[in-house]
Amino acid sequence: MRFLFFILLVCIYTFSFAQLISFQKVNTFTIEQLNQKWKEHAIPKFIAPVNYSVDIYDVIYYTEWHDGTLIQASGLYFVPSNTKSSLLVYNHGTRVKKKNRDIKCKRESLICLIFATDGYSVIIPDYVGLGHGEKQHLYMHADSQADAGIYFLKAIEEVNNQLNIDLNNQLFITGYSQGGHAALSLHKKIQEESKDYVVTASSPMSGPYDPLDIQGEVMFKPYTQPHYLPYLLISYNRVYNIFPDNDLSSIFNHPYDSIILDAFSKNKKFKGDALDEINSLLPVIPVDMIKKEIVNLYHSDYNFLKVFLKENSVYDWKPDSPVQLCYCKSDEEVLYQNSILAYHSMRNNGSQHITKKCVSRKYNHVECAGFSAIHTKFFFDSFRKGSDKGRKGPFLKRFALKIFQIFK
Repeated sequence: MRFLFFILLVCIYTFSFAQLISFQKVNTFTIEQLNQKWKEHAIPKFIAPVNYSVDIYDVIYYTEWHDGTLIQASGLYFVPSNTKSSLLVYNHGTRVKKKNRDIKCKRESLICLIFATDGYSVIIPDYVGLGHGEKQHLYMHADSQADAGIYFLKAIEEVNNQLNIDLNNQLFITGYSQGGHAALSLHKKIQEESKDYVVTASSPMSGPYDPLDIQGEVMFKPYTQPHYLPYLLISYNRVYNIFPDNDLSSIFNHPYDSIILDAFSKNKKFKGDALDEINSLLPVIPVDMIKKEIVNLYHSDYNFLKVFLKENSVYDWKPDSPVQLCYCKSDEEVLYQNSILAYHSMRNNGSQHITKKCVSRKYNHVECAGFSAIHTKFFFDSFRKGSDKGRKGPFLKRFALKIFQIFK
């Protein structure tokens, strides 16, 4: 009887702490295929070497919904062959399409491939509600972004055990745009709440770390990405119950209430780029889609939305591990002042190893991404070579990258 009771306890314990649901290989890149892809994308191998073939796995696991209940989430796992690698979490930028996953590595996953073929094992959380995930995506919600990363790390331990993948003890975190915000969210939560992981270093890139004051400025003037505002409001409503009875007409002017409801429907079909299609339906000045009384309330001394935006800011804390903040000064989508504010806030809070990297004075948001990723790789590589504070990277590689940027 005692033996049966013991077995039952073991089963309960195992089930309670199992994060992994399933995984399967979905793509493989050989060295020859990687060399061809580098040629197609004009990636210099001196700057981004091709050293290992890479397998890509589609992983489904459990994470938490904002109320603490367990829900299904997913992500991709890039595994270099035959090497004891460091683990890197890459957080992707804004997506609307639920199944918009890049297993052929034509977009952001190409960045992950650059890391993986040089000996990093890379995970890309889909966040809550995207990929194979349940529920809806909680855009720019710091806590759910962090949980998606932490629970993915736990699931990857199970995947590695089954595949006999051996990692070293280094953990790196990065991400671009929304992914920069998610990267700091994840770093912060691991440091403050997790006993299982220690961040070696992070390098968030061009993220809206201050959605209230700095990034909030773009809502009141002509802006290339007006989708940002309704996407954020709809997501925050799911967490904070802002609109009575989920009634968009209580906050959005007509016809934008119905346009937005349709555009962000989980069953919405898009003919081309989802964000471009949504942006074309919205006013150039984002705040013009909001009722005047709501805008006036927002400008008052106290407003509920300001409280939620402040709660999801990720710049004002003290990282114990090195952080590099990458940005471009001509970024028209995510204002570079987000990175400057985060840099000064972290330094003022007592962090010792916070650096800022202006990748370019001329690149826009899209152009900035790839070059920021290379500077991030230089930074992370220095830890693999023995640095405990982080360095900019080899002079010759940085010089070659600068020349490449001039003639690109």
